[in-house]
Amino acid sequence: MEKEILEHGFNFNRRRFLSRLSLGLGSAALGSLLIPDLFGGGGADDEGFTPGMPHFAPKAKRVIYLFQNGAPSQQELFDYKPKLREMWGQEIPPSVRGTQRLTGMTANQKEFPLVGSFVDFKQYGQSRAWVSDLFPYTAKIVDDLCIVKSMYTEAINHDPALTFLQTGSQQGNRPSMGSWLSYGLGNENKNLPNFTVLLSRGIGNGQGVYSKLWSNGFLDSIHQGVQFSKGEDPVLYLRDPEGMNRQERREMLDNLAQLNEMGYQEFGDPEIMAKVKQYEMAYRMQTAVPDVMDLSKEPDDIIKLYGPDCLVPGTFAANCLLARKLSENGVRFVQLYHQGWDQHGNLPFEIAKQAKDVDQASAALVTDLKQRGLLDETLVIWGGEFGRTSYTQGKLTKENYGRDHHPRCFTIWMAGGGIKPGIVYGETDEVGYNIVSNPVHVHDFQATVLHQLGLNHEKLIFKHLGRRYRLTDVSGKVVHDIIA
Repeated sequence: MEKEILEHGFNFNRRRFLSRLSLGLGSAALGSLLIPDLFGGGGADDEGFTPGMPHFAPKAKRVIYLFQNGAPSQQELFDYKPKLREMWGQEIPPSVRGTQRLTGMTANQKEFPLVGSFVDFKQYGQSRAWVSDLFPYTAKIVDDLCIVKSMYTEAINHDPALTFLQTGSQQGNRPSMGSWLSYGLGNENKNLPNFTVLLSRGIGNGQGVYSKLWSNGFLDSIHQGVQFSKGEDPVLYLRDPEGMNRQERREMLDNLAQLNEMGYQEFGDPEIMAKVKQYEMAYRMQTAVPDVMDLSKEPDDIIKLYGPDCLVPGTFAANCLLARKLSENGVRFVQLYHQGWDQHGNLPFEIAKQAKDVDQASAALVTDLKQRGLLDETLVIWGGEFGRTSYTQGKLTKENYGRDHHPRCFTIWMAGGGIKPGIVYGETDEVGYNIVSNPVHVHDFQATVLHQLGLNHEKLIFKHLGRRYRLTDVSGKVVHDIIA
């Protein structure tokens, strides 16, 4: 044994040690149940972090992220600015605009007239939060929400901004937030993936979403997000081929596992064992997924709560209902993407339709979780990748206008999961262009989400190519003011 250690040097790792002790695949499988990332790359760091175990007692067990792809205009939804209406058509003051860079879509504009919202706002709940008339259902649940008006980012275009929020980096090829949580916390239900993705589309084509947003990056592939589709096969290639029965599939997987174990003992590549775990997960999902995806057993009051669209596969409402079912069945991170919020022009018409698509179902999800006693342990997040400008893009008329990208401030809301309910956090200036109190950077937001799930963002680390990586890169602080 000592000779072999000397021969292999640092390549003689815990996985090879286990295999040389002839524990075999059965014992290794038992180990993976006791320590979910026993076969993961990277492993415990110098500070003693063990994948699959939180750093401290969590306030939330799971996350449902209702991502509004394309960047909703905060001025039309949550950030009420009557001064913008008073200054309608006036040039934005240089003292407000400052030296902020512009996108290529407005860089050649000679004028930047301010434009107030076409829609009215009212105050609701004990929090007296301002909510747009476009969101009548959301208005009813404001006392369950923490509305953060002071989010900001560094990215000014969709792809880097979206990638930044999801992975902590604008460049991509990094693990997404769902993958980090899978790595950090392990499985809650062995029959379903830790991280699932649901897509829906609003008005027009909107900004696209890409599989890199739910990539495992340099983490083991078992942590990759699994996309569920609206078709007959919600997870592609999950069914057995024609002519193969359940027993034959089981025998095939057992034989394949033995071959992979031989390959692993020869090469020591952790991805070999990750593949074995993926095959086993797919086998168990064959039974679990159809049951979770079946909405026929939902009672009439739940269908009424979410609205009739929840019975139409692929809609935002249907995905919200599925998100609840996935979450209550132990899926750690359920990511929804709803496309269509990119309103550079024709904003009054398009945003009204977008709001109608998501308002009832978003509020229903929070209400449904609350009445089931699940909201306290489920963190629900709603928001996009950045905000919208206070000035118009293109021609301004009384009936129509558009808004360009604005990374300097935007609004999200959070509910449940140990977040303070019924509060509004942060404030922007009187025209909604700059943050004047309690700024929250993207990395601060990510650090706070991890904290609610019992993870210290500075210790959730994976060593890769000689560097220690984390979701929040080298910055971020937990926003304790919004934690209950």
